[in-house]
Amino acid sequence: MVKEYDLLVVGTGTAGSIPAAKCREAGWSVAIIDDRPFGGTCSQRGCDPKKVLVGAAEIMDWNRRMNGKGIQGDSKIDWPELMNFKRTFTESIPDDTEEKFKKLGIDRYHGKAYFESETELRVGPDMLKGKKIVIATGAEPVKMGFDGEEYMMTSDEFLELDQLPKHIVFVGGGFISFEFAHIAARAGSDVHILHRSDQALKHFDQDLVDQLIHYSKEVGVHVHLEVGVNGIEKDGSSYIVKGEKDDRESQWLADLVVHGAGRTAALDMNLEKGNVERDKQGVCVNEYMQSISNPHVYAAGDASSTDGPPLTPIAVKEAHAVATNLVDGNHEKAEYPVVPSVVFTVPKLASVGMSEQEAKKSGKKVVINHDNMTEWFTYRRTNEGVAAYKIIIDEENDIVLGAHFLGGEADELINYFSMAIRFQLSLQELKELPFAYPTAASDIGYMV
Repeated sequence: MVKEYDLLVVGTGTAGSIPAAKCREAGWSVAIIDDRPFGGTCSQRGCDPKKVLVGAAEIMDWNRRMNGKGIQGDSKIDWPELMNFKRTFTESIPDDTEEKFKKLGIDRYHGKAYFESETELRVGPDMLKGKKIVIATGAEPVKMGFDGEEYMMTSDEFLELDQLPKHIVFVGGGFISFEFAHIAARAGSDVHILHRSDQALKHFDQDLVDQLIHYSKEVGVHVHLEVGVNGIEKDGSSYIVKGEKDDRESQWLADLVVHGAGRTAALDMNLEKGNVERDKQGVCVNEYMQSISNPHVYAAGDASSTDGPPLTPIAVKEAHAVATNLVDGNHEKAEYPVVPSVVFTVPKLASVGMSEQEAKKSGKKVVINHDNMTEWFTYRRTNEGVAAYKIIIDEENDIVLGAHFLGGEADELINYFSMAIRFQLSLQELKELPFAYPTAASDIGYMV
């Protein structure tokens, strides 16, 4: 027996929940499907629980920096206790999310969804038919293709570790590796990051990345660039990670190996049967987030192939566009204003707008303001070992094109510059804004 709905949604994170709720509020019959606990990645296995752990790492860093400057004694991270605290933020999410859908009158299915036709999905024993289908399945670790890759732990699994091992190797030099490496090092682990190319965190300002890498070594995170990992072997309870640099082989012994080499759209759902075309990024969609090959299907978030970066605020924007186009017909285009991005290492690395290289290639008359801030009051009072900024300015139009920060205040400072770029605030306006003093924002006038 086939159960028919106006809308089928695959994925219960932000990108799926918004269209499901809005279409149900419009009177549609809606079913939502997930093969993992309801609630999506960000709140359970990503941004939110990660930042709980980052908070502990920051406290450790503060204590170390201020030791001998009014603070005495050592502190340490109790990993099991920290994980129990983390779970107070995540454990209730699946039940709460399911209850929310139930109250809205949305049918819930647990299991893997596979296309059987352009409008039909099979979930275990259930065959579901939808006039429209939204794919919001998020992302999964990319396949590496070397022997022993099955021994790597995912970021999801790392966030559930009851005990943190002493020796950890991260494969890949992206967000996941750097953030988790800084947490693990502050918790007492010996940490190595192996990255294939000569540039880690390639979407961030490389001058600041270089400073972060140098500082990382001081706190116990060893970054090895231009190392191609070509295999992992199990050795009793440990692992041997084999890598190659300049035709020379090296090995690292680890208690744990973590996959941090990037993620790709999670689309194991027989797209061919659904006539859903995809590329390396995800489902190929038009400007209205609709599949270019199957008009019954829409996609949003990390599962869609768009110009938007794989960030939660982008998934929210795309989800609202999908919901509007489903209810009112295609007219809402997904827009991608400048979106700030932050690596939650300790200290944090942040970026928004143009890079220095992009600005110089743009043909604009560009000025680069770049300075070390460790002697500024904001950072000297907490004895920060590294703090720097780089502001990209369009001199003729008197506006900011890009901003890049490294330091404990980077995550908040970047938001001010995101607004300045989005609303084209002039440098004079930025200088005249009366920020509370003394705060990190009150330093903005000196930067521009």
